[in-house]
Amino acid sequence: MALIQSLIWLLAGVGIFIVGMNFMGDALEKSAGNGMKRLLERITNNRFSGVGVGAGVTAIIQSSSATSVMVIGLVNAGVLTLMQAVPIIMGANIGTTITGVLVALKNDYFDMLMYLLAFAGVMMGFAKNEKIKIFGSLFSGLGLIFVGLNIMSSEDAFGSQIVKDMFTDIFAVIDFPLLLIFVGVIFTALIQSSSAATGVVITMVGTGVLSLDLALFIVLGANIGTCVTALLASVGANANSKRVALIHFTFNTIGTVLFAILIWVFREPAVDLLVSFFPGNDPMSLQMRVSLFHVIFNVSTTIVLLPFVKQLVNYSCVIIKDKKTAEEERSLKFVDQRLLSMPSVALIQVKKEIDYMLGLVEENISLSLETMENGGLEYGKRIAENEEVIDFTNSALTKFLIELSSDVDHRDERVIGSYFHVINDLERMGDHAENFYEIGEEMAGKGISFSENGKEDIKRMHKTVLSMLEISKDAFENLNKNGLGKLTELENEVDGMKKKLTANHFERLADGSCSVEVGPYFSSAVVGLERVADHLVNVGYSILNPIGSQDDK
Repeated sequence: MALIQSLIWLLAGVGIFIVGMNFMGDALEKSAGNGMKRLLERITNNRFSGVGVGAGVTAIIQSSSATSVMVIGLVNAGVLTLMQAVPIIMGANIGTTITGVLVALKNDYFDMLMYLLAFAGVMMGFAKNEKIKIFGSLFSGLGLIFVGLNIMSSEDAFGSQIVKDMFTDIFAVIDFPLLLIFVGVIFTALIQSSSAATGVVITMVGTGVLSLDLALFIVLGANIGTCVTALLASVGANANSKRVALIHFTFNTIGTVLFAILIWVFREPAVDLLVSFFPGNDPMSLQMRVSLFHVIFNVSTTIVLLPFVKQLVNYSCVIIKDKKTAEEERSLKFVDQRLLSMPSVALIQVKKEIDYMLGLVEENISLSLETMENGGLEYGKRIAENEEVIDFTNSALTKFLIELSSDVDHRDERVIGSYFHVINDLERMGDHAENFYEIGEEMAGKGISFSENGKEDIKRMHKTVLSMLEISKDAFENLNKNGLGKLTELENEVDGMKKKLTANHFERLADGSCSVEVGPYFSSAVVGLERVADHLVNVGYSILNPIGSQDDK
C-alpha cells in the first residue's frame, strides 16, 4: 500500500511538472509571437544565425519539439528552405537545455519564490487585460514546474525509501547502455518533451534514486525520443517537411551514438569529469552534473555536425524522393496547419496566399474578357484550372482562418475579419470571370458576336475595371491607401457606364445595327463588369475596414 501511495505521489508530481511546462510554454509562445516573427524574418542562409534563432526560440518556449513542429510547418508553407531549417533544428537542441539548468538550480529559497510566483500568476488570471492574463499563465506555469519537482523529490515520492529501493532494483536489471537509451527514448516519446524527461532524470539523480552514470544514457535516449513529435508532425506534409523530421532524427541519433560509445568506453573518466565541475553530494551539485552533461552533449553535437548541413540535406533528399500527388497539388501554397501555433507568422502566410489568389483572379478576368470580346476559346483549360484553385483556396483559407481566429488578439481579429471578406470577394470575381468566358464560348458556338460599337463599349468598361484592379491589388498587397480615392472615382465611372452602355445597346437594337440575339449576352457582360468593380472596391478598402466599406476612407 505504501508503494502504491508513493507511486501516486510520483505520478502527480510528474503530471504537475508537465502541466507547468505546457502553461509556461504556451504563455511564452503567445507573448513572444511578434518577436519570433522578427527572428524568422531575419533568417538567412547563415548557419550560425540559424542555430542562434533555433536556440533562442526554444529557450523562449521551452520545447525543442514545439520548435521542430513550427519549423516543419514553415518549411511546408515555403517560408524556410531545407538549408535554412536544419541549423534551426540544431539550435533547438541547445535551447532545450535551459529547462535542465532551471531544474538543477532548485533549492528551498528558490522554491519559495516560485510558489509565490505561482500564486501571483493565478491572481493575474482573473484580470481582464489579455497581456496580464498571458503573464499570469507564464508565472503559474513556472511555479507549477517547481511544485511538481518538489512533489517528485519529496519523502512521499522519489524521496521515499520504498521508491528508491524499487528503482534501484529496476536499474540493477537494466544496467546496460542500450537498454537505458531505450528507456529514455520511450519515456520521452510518451510525454512528448525531452525537457520534461530530462527534468525528471535530474530530479531522480538529485534524490539518489538514479546514479549519474546511468542517468547519462537515459538523457541520450531522451534526445532521440523528442524526435517522435516532429516525425508525427511531418505526416501528411510535403517532401521537404518530411526531410526536416528525418534530419532531426538523424542528427540526434548520430550525436547519441557518438556520445554513447564515448561514455560506454570511458564511463569512469566521464563521471569524474562531471563531478570535478560540481563536487559535493548536495542535491544541487548532483543535479547540475546531469544538466552540464545535457548542455555539453547538445552543444558538442551541433559543433561537430554543423559543417555537414549540406550533406545531411543531400542524404534526406536521397531517402525521401519528391512525389507530386494529386493531394499535394490541391494544397495551399503558403499556409500550413502547423502555423496555427504562430498566429503572427500565420497571418503573413495567409496574406501571401491571398496575393496568389488575387493573381489567379486577375489572370482569369483578363483571359475571359479576351475570349468574350474576340471569340478565342484557347484559354478555356487555363481558366478552368485557375478557377479550381481559386475555389479550393477560398474554402481551405476560410477553414484555416476560423481555426486561427480562436487564438489571436483584438488587432489580429480585425485583420482576420478583413481577410474573410477579401477571399469571398475574390472567389465571386473568379465566378464572374468564368461567366465572361462562358458568354464568349456560347456566342462562338452560335456564330454571333457583338457589333463593333458594342465591342468598343465593352472594351472601354473592361479597361476601366482593369485600372481598378491594379489600384485594388496595389492597395491590398502593399497596404497603399493613396489610390483609394481614385478607386472610388473609377467605380462611379463604371456605374455610369453601366447605364450609358445599356442605353447605347437599346439604341443599336432600335436602328438595327445590333441583333436581338446578342442582347442577353451584352447585358450579362455589362452587369458582370459592374459587379466585379464593386468587389474590387471591397478588396481595396479592406486595408481600412474589415468589411471593405468606403465609410472608413
